[in-house]
Amino acid sequence: MSETASQDGRASDAPHPLLSAPLAEQPGVGPKLAQDLASLGLTRVWHLLTHLPMRYERHEAEAPVAELEPDRIVSARGTITATRLAGRGRKARYEAVLMDGDGRLDLVWFNMPFMRDKVRVGDRLRVHGKTKQRGPGLQIANARVERLDAEGEEAPPEDERVRPVYPASERINSARIEKVAQSVLPGAIEVIEDHLPEDFLRERRMPSLAEAYRLAHFPDDEEDAPRGRRRLAYDELLLFQLGVQLKRAHLRTALRAPALKHSAEIDKHIRSRFGFELTPSQDKVLSELVADLTREVPTNRLVQGDVGSGKTVVALYAMLMAVAGGHQAALMAPTEILAEQHAAGIGRMLEGSKVRVGLLTGAKSAADRTAILEDLREGRIDILIGTHALLTDRVRFKSLGVAIIDEQHRFGVHQRAMLRAKEDDEGSTPHMVVMTATPIPRSLALTLFGDLDVSTIDRKPPGRTEIKTRLVTPDQRTKVYRYARERLDKGERAFVVAPAIEQGSTETAAVEPLAKELAQGEWRGVEIGVLHGQLHPRDREATMEKFRTGAIQALVATTVIEVGVDVPEATMMIIESAERFGLAQLHQLRGRVGRGDTPSLCVLIGAPTTDDAVARLQAVASSSDGFKLAEKDFEIRGPGEVFGSRQSGAAPFRVADLVRDLELLTMARRDAADWIRRSAALDAPDEALLRRRVAKAHGEALGLADVG
Repeated sequence: MSETASQDGRASDAPHPLLSAPLAEQPGVGPKLAQDLASLGLTRVWHLLTHLPMRYERHEAEAPVAELEPDRIVSARGTITATRLAGRGRKARYEAVLMDGDGRLDLVWFNMPFMRDKVRVGDRLRVHGKTKQRGPGLQIANARVERLDAEGEEAPPEDERVRPVYPASERINSARIEKVAQSVLPGAIEVIEDHLPEDFLRERRMPSLAEAYRLAHFPDDEEDAPRGRRRLAYDELLLFQLGVQLKRAHLRTALRAPALKHSAEIDKHIRSRFGFELTPSQDKVLSELVADLTREVPTNRLVQGDVGSGKTVVALYAMLMAVAGGHQAALMAPTEILAEQHAAGIGRMLEGSKVRVGLLTGAKSAADRTAILEDLREGRIDILIGTHALLTDRVRFKSLGVAIIDEQHRFGVHQRAMLRAKEDDEGSTPHMVVMTATPIPRSLALTLFGDLDVSTIDRKPPGRTEIKTRLVTPDQRTKVYRYARERLDKGERAFVVAPAIEQGSTETAAVEPLAKELAQGEWRGVEIGVLHGQLHPRDREATMEKFRTGAIQALVATTVIEVGVDVPEATMMIIESAERFGLAQLHQLRGRVGRGDTPSLCVLIGAPTTDDAVARLQAVASSSDGFKLAEKDFEIRGPGEVFGSRQSGAAPFRVADLVRDLELLTMARRDAADWIRRSAALDAPDEALLRRRVAKAHGEALGLADVG
């Protein structure tokens, strides 16, 4: 499959001209049909080949209308004798009667008024769909239709078969796509070259790549399509895992990191800065990290832990190891407020020490930025904390020993590679530690973070109290805020989170009007602060400091307080329009309370209107285990939605499903690791095609350009 890319940017990876040929040039595909196919992104033969059916239907042999039975998927032909449009607008219902001699079949299309232009009185049609008993006769809802030739010989009746159902649109239906596939793809399938050896496939009971596409598009029975899909899904997973293992092997063999010093004296000196005992879980993760950092093999480790498990302390330990060895450290956070919180918290822990901490965000003035960059280059800053601003070209370290990325799910493989490149010595790279308080489902950990070793902090520090969670409807808001006022009057503090800053919709709570409403109503006399991303950093910092010290009792904020905010006196979290937040986000917000010894409460005020929203809120209300919630979120929304566009460099799987294909994923990961152990660079002559396809599919996302 060629090294060229199609006009719409999708790689065809097809050396044979037929696979990269325009569909418009294929027999039977005229300009109008080519335009309709292009509306689905299908402009080349390769696109049609990879446009796989979304499901399959067993069609009984075409039969006269009088012989049809209810609750069966059938095919029948006849003439349209009557039509009518019932209702108005997009929800209109279009009805038609198909007659076959004395047999009558009623047809109805819901929310598809455009069908009146496709089905008219006098049309000869073949219809496909599931029959339902309606009164004395049968009806098919939303039938697929195929126009028959009104002149000359009609198409012969269809035999019983398994029929593919393709993703389609108003412009082109599945039947037309199927017809093009039947015409174009048999020849294209014949020229597909496989990148996996026959014996390798035989051991795994996999068909060849060509056979897999044939089984997917033209199954003879119900067993064919799953066999084809299994090979294609495995292929996607294997190519990605090979890319991950290639990158990992290159990192471990071609690059070196500084072997950091560690001793009982260094350990004692670092721990003295924390002011508290670490948990056994934190100590376990630290021992794994110390073993990594004291070697020249670059560390590439993910530290995951539930909300409030103490990951920042582990990160600071690693950074202070770098400083103790005469190197620098960096900590990159996804938001300015989190970077500011890290800088403030780490600054307090290191107060009175010789360690110099800098903060670099997009809000810094040009003069401050220039000064920070110069100090960094000259080694006058030991620990630099910042946002994406750390990735800009002008940021250069004198000797970067450890790089920490917080909230790893906000960044991707590409950002990690950019941060590694901050070393001027091309053969040297910093140790990389990434952290997340969003526990990763196992299948995602094996894909999105497959190049990382994983450490888990599975116990919270002592003294953390249980957080009770209540789900209430909007008509109970007043009662919630009255109860919160009682707790505020006792000296406790509260967060209120809203999804918007200013009122843009009557359905959505917003920070500014909500704070004003509370100040004039239930919370009159309470010191209320407002916090959101549009405030100047100095104002955000001042507001947070007042909240920490108690000068402000309640904070009305957006999700800028989702991570990194640690105020033990805060005991109530009220989340407005809770249905508008993701499950992991709700769990993170809830984790802002319960950090002291006073019982804490999280109230979700919501009016969910979808099944997914109901499931999310019920899941959060019923469990405080972030690992269980991560699996539930993954189950509800799938990998694409859980991480979304924020996960730059995420694996684009079109066939593989990480929820149901975990067994295939595990096999692909094992096979890829074995393969790279045998051939660390995939540079054997018989691996050339495989290497090209790995690079084409994942080279950019995984940063494989430097692998060679």
